[in-house]
Amino acid sequence: MAIRQLSETLINQIAAGEVIERPASAAKELIENALDAGATRIEIATSGGGKALLRVSDNGSGMDAADLELAVRRHCTSKISETLEDIRTLGFRGEALPSIGSVARLSIASRRRDSTGGHEIAVAGGKIAHMRPAAANPGTIVEVRDLFFATPARLKFLKTEKAEAGAITEIVKRMAIAFPAVRFVLSGSDRTTLEFPATGDDHLARMAQVLGKEFRDNAIALDAVREEIALTGFAGVPTFNRGNSAHQYAFVNGRPVQDKLILSAIRGAYAETIPSGRYPVAVLAITLDPALVDVNVHPAKSDVRFRDPSLVRGLIVGAIREALARDGSRAATTGASDMLRSFRPGFQPNNQRPQTAWSAETSPSQPYQPTTGFGERPQASFDGLSMPTARAEPQFSPQPAVAEPNTRYPLGAARAQIHANYIVAQTEDGLVIVDQHAAHERLVFEAMRKALHSKRLASQVLLIPEIVDIPEEDCDRLMQHAAELSELGLAIERFGPGAIAVRETPAMLGEVDAHGLIRQLADEIAEWDTASGLSAKLEYVAATMACHGSVRSGRRLRPEEMNALLREMEVTPGSGQCNHGRPTYIELKLSDIERLFGRS
Repeated sequence: MAIRQLSETLINQIAAGEVIERPASAAKELIENALDAGATRIEIATSGGGKALLRVSDNGSGMDAADLELAVRRHCTSKISETLEDIRTLGFRGEALPSIGSVARLSIASRRRDSTGGHEIAVAGGKIAHMRPAAANPGTIVEVRDLFFATPARLKFLKTEKAEAGAITEIVKRMAIAFPAVRFVLSGSDRTTLEFPATGDDHLARMAQVLGKEFRDNAIALDAVREEIALTGFAGVPTFNRGNSAHQYAFVNGRPVQDKLILSAIRGAYAETIPSGRYPVAVLAITLDPALVDVNVHPAKSDVRFRDPSLVRGLIVGAIREALARDGSRAATTGASDMLRSFRPGFQPNNQRPQTAWSAETSPSQPYQPTTGFGERPQASFDGLSMPTARAEPQFSPQPAVAEPNTRYPLGAARAQIHANYIVAQTEDGLVIVDQHAAHERLVFEAMRKALHSKRLASQVLLIPEIVDIPEEDCDRLMQHAAELSELGLAIERFGPGAIAVRETPAMLGEVDAHGLIRQLADEIAEWDTASGLSAKLEYVAATMACHGSVRSGRRLRPEEMNALLREMEVTPGSGQCNHGRPTYIELKLSDIERLFGRS
């Protein structure tokens, strides 16, 4: 078959398949154009999930007739010159408007601020109509109707109207977080109106609008610089988590991205602080020289490629972990609300009790249940205990890290031990309930982890070295990190062009599957150019040992032991959650207690 040139319309429709995948893709491109035009107010209206109607209005710089005519032609843009090395705008390809016009009915009305009149141009299925004068306010109104009417096969792959409308909402939220000085309004017949008033330079206020006001109370500020890369933003405390990763937002030079490297770094930074199946809440903004990042990886511009990915990953992980060590041990403010909700059903009128009673056999930690009552029999177990002192004096403990006598104690003074597992402490403005096993487990683990990083780990020499056959390029990568691996107790040598000899393995790991370990490390180094996998394995072993070596549930503690545990928690990073990510304590303010009794 002879080779022939494709028509301009067909070329545009092929390009539209890469740029415009769904209505949310079109919304993203149009909002980016409005932001690049300097808009401070952007209004988005939808119908039918964006398939029937998508309208984006802005008060930006606008376009004249000549600009409008070029705007609907491919690869016409005002945002770059002759190079892709210095991209400082959200859009730069010049493909969005012609791609939308090739598969939908597109109309654009625009007027420059210094012009007395506006103009309008329309494109339907790739066919451009004549320009005509139009009455318009300064700025631009882009209206997209019947998306994919020219390519009906694409309509079959779209989701329900509700799902498509939700995807547009998510796009608007990401843009709103990135640009707090811009007012966003999202409305339409398929949704309730959503408005984000401008907050100026107060980024946290805009984040609270999008993520909820609770985020403000549970966020830790990030501000770190490594070489030429700066990281700012906010990370939620570990106990403030969600059931999916939809509440993780990343921006590179102001551009919202969904980059796998960044999301993986967030996950790694919160390792062992969040339960399995839960996800942290974080908003990260990375700023760097445009020459150090390639935003031209994918037509949708949601992925980026860093020149030094290991540097970016290390910056994110280090900044978040430093922030968590500094301020991440506090309990989430939502814990008190959850506690209040659990209290109210416990006291039922007419002494009605739950159908299923609490039993020690079905509860591994014997949690406190208010419905058990306060009769003589439940209280009898306290007879053998000495009354704890009301004074919160520091006590000696196996570790010397104890607060000074005159320091105010955030976790207060121990008052009682409930069901041989929960410590009740009084603070200046409320009370704290501590899970003694979970808390001590974290303290032991942190001590072991500190030992891991302070000296070379002990290793065991294999009588017969394990020979692992892997590709030559993987051998090269592993040998580049041989010294680092040796510090972790793993001694390797080159054994021919395509094999590695394992001579020593970390003693903490016991019997090791050397073949699986080496292959996993090789894969990880190939992807991230790091050797953190072995460290993670060692820390996992340390976490397991800490769990079995901690104060067990059911052990009665003396008042001085309880106070010593509280003081250690106050000076230990990450003590707000155990190794499995569960909270170690819950704080209840005096105002919350008064609400329980109807006093406020």
